[in-house]
Amino acid sequence: MSTSAVLNNAARILKLVQTGTPADQALRDSLTQDRHFTAPAERRGISRAVFTYFRWWRWLGERDSLQKQLTAALELQARFDKNPAGFKTEALAARAVPDWLKAEMDDIPPSWLPQLQRDPPLWIRAKAGTGVELVKKLSHFTPAPQSADALRYSGLTDLYRTKEFQAGEFEIQDLASQLVSLACAPQPGETWWDACAGEGGKTMHLSDLMQNKGLIWASDRSLRRLAKLKERAARAKVFNFRAAPWEGDAKLPTKTKFDGILIDAPCTGVGTWQRNPHARWTTTPKDVGELAAVQAKLLSNVAGSLKPGGRLVYSVCTLTRAETTGVATAFTAAHPELAPVSAQTLWPHELDANGMFIATWRRK
Repeated sequence: MSTSAVLNNAARILKLVQTGTPADQALRDSLTQDRHFTAPAERRGISRAVFTYFRWWRWLGERDSLQKQLTAALELQARFDKNPAGFKTEALAARAVPDWLKAEMDDIPPSWLPQLQRDPPLWIRAKAGTGVELVKKLSHFTPAPQSADALRYSGLTDLYRTKEFQAGEFEIQDLASQLVSLACAPQPGETWWDACAGEGGKTMHLSDLMQNKGLIWASDRSLRRLAKLKERAARAKVFNFRAAPWEGDAKLPTKTKFDGILIDAPCTGVGTWQRNPHARWTTTPKDVGELAAVQAKLLSNVAGSLKPGGRLVYSVCTLTRAETTGVATAFTAAHPELAPVSAQTLWPHELDANGMFIATWRRK
């Protein structure tokens, strides 16, 4: 596909985004429904152009055509990739993130800002204990220092089409998300609840760490996501889970008492802004406050379902004070029956992955 064709198709998708469709959804819908885009390289080129546009949006001339803005964004990306130091921290702080963010974070590390302007890494999770063998089968993989089963991929092959993926030997999963399940440290034979399971990435990792033994309750308010979880679990040969819808309210899906509960809560996703730069310009301070209230409610609703000695793990892929330390501190004060164990912020520039906040408590 020619450069002009990439720009024209990317511009067409941006026009769809301007109507209110999130960029990732617009790309997914356009590139999967249009049979013209059959080659992975074509889809990759259009996706990269769209995301690069939003990464450099505040540097672009708003009166220029979308094609001209896309060209300028790609040129800026090429300059940055060649010499990141040529872009001053002050300029990145003023243009790469929205103005409201400074008031919502305790600190914005200078090294995080250039990380936001890089193309995002692709991480996979090999089945527990098989990372070394998978590296021998597939090329362009580098293990993470935190886990030999977390592998960074630098190739161009469509991993979804590999026989290893189809056989359930690995999942596409960001390193930060993998570290959440490792922080849970579930043991074979235990009973866990992945209370905001979504499409099941962490449910499957918990199962893998539990050697498919014990039981995991996986709940979500979306029946579509739970159906996708079941589909993914079947391919990965994950069987020790029970899916159940839950609205996040006080009416719980079960009266079971758990050895561990994971609340991977809905959040503003500030930690994913490298991967999803469009969200930088659609997220608002109002979203921060509303989601912090949801997160606090979720934690409070599940707290009574822990066994004595049971572990509660709270994770959010965001970095705002209200959704991280603010929620954790308030929850600790309101629940003296739970002892805080740890709280940590995983920064994208330190991990080369999404940003994540993880807090853990243990029932006394």
